[in-house]
Amino acid sequence: MAENMLCSSSHEYVYEKDGYYYIGLTDYAISQLGDIVFVELPEINSTYTKGEIFGTIESVKAASEIYMPIGGKVEEINEQLIEKPELLNENPFEDMWLIKISAPHFEEDSKDLKEYSVYKEEVE
Repeated sequence: MAENMLCSSSHEYVYEKDGYYYIGLTDYAISQLGDIVFVELPEINSTYTKGEIFGTIESVKAASEIYMPIGGKVEEINEQLIEKPELLNENPFEDMWLIKISAPHFEEDSKDLKEYSVYKEEVE
């Protein structure tokens, strides 16, 4: 898990690494969804604003939309999750990010995001 991880109230996380921002779903979100069976991710080079829906995740219990915690351009998607979405159940962190983006407005967009430790206290 990245030490500089920030979380949104809609349960997405974001962290910076090598000048890019990685977005995924928190462990709390995954535990609430249950067994993940399908993930739909956006096209590379698509651009989204903060709060916009960029994907869908389905479990045996429910389907949920995934929101952008910060705005940016999709540089890469995590291909292994398209083939094996159930990997998210094992560990939503580490290499289980959903998309990698470039985010020119990170400072502005991230002001309302919470550090993971604060987020975790609030959802428990």
